[in-house]
Amino acid sequence: MNVAKMIDHSLLRPELTIADVAHGCEIAARRATASVCVRPSDVPFAVTALAGTGVLVGTVAGFPHGDTTTAVKAAETRSLVEAGADEIDMVLHIGRLRDGDAAYVRDDIAAVVAAAQGRVVKVILENAYLTDEQKVTGCRVAEQAGAHFVKTSTGFAPGGATLADIRLMRATVSPSIAVKAAGGVRTLDTLLTLHEAGATRFGATATETILDDFAARERGEHPTPPPSSDGY
Repeated sequence: MNVAKMIDHSLLRPELTIADVAHGCEIAARRATASVCVRPSDVPFAVTALAGTGVLVGTVAGFPHGDTTTAVKAAETRSLVEAGADEIDMVLHIGRLRDGDAAYVRDDIAAVVAAAQGRVVKVILENAYLTDEQKVTGCRVAEQAGAHFVKTSTGFAPGGATLADIRLMRATVSPSIAVKAAGGVRTLDTLLTLHEAGATRFGATATETILDDFAARERGEHPTPPPSSDGY
């Protein structure tokens, strides 16, 4: 199991300096993560810093609230693609989803997918604000719109990824669309539990802690705890 290639090393906090972003890119390159996920303004820097490393540059659109207009989300996405972004994590319009306006949400996502020009698009539902029925609708319209992933959270809402949500999202979408867990994925045990439930990518800031724990277990230094039957 290559845990590093499941991790999108997250560099999205508003207070980060360029030095902080540089340090985060160095961690991602050294640990060979799947990607970094940086703020839009940091994409050109990350593209240069990670050139030749095999680490993808991801970023966000409509982040963190999802309530910018569709035209703005699409324009932002086109600009980010031009700057070299490989993946786009977009926030759907949470309020419109809660309104039951599935057509608006689907069209909003589809515009970003088109603007991404074939790059991977992950749709953030922000599950902390949604009922299970709304989560199901959000997953379905994301798939209809051509997204590649559905994602639990931004990491900035009151709650993050839960085992129940990963199970629900995985059961809702077809095998052609993947599930990303973000928000609260701070330990290897959490990552492995959510992976078993169906998540294949993880937004994390505790990347080195997670990977150091995995390496220690591979060496037999830390026993692997028994799986939990009802959570983590």
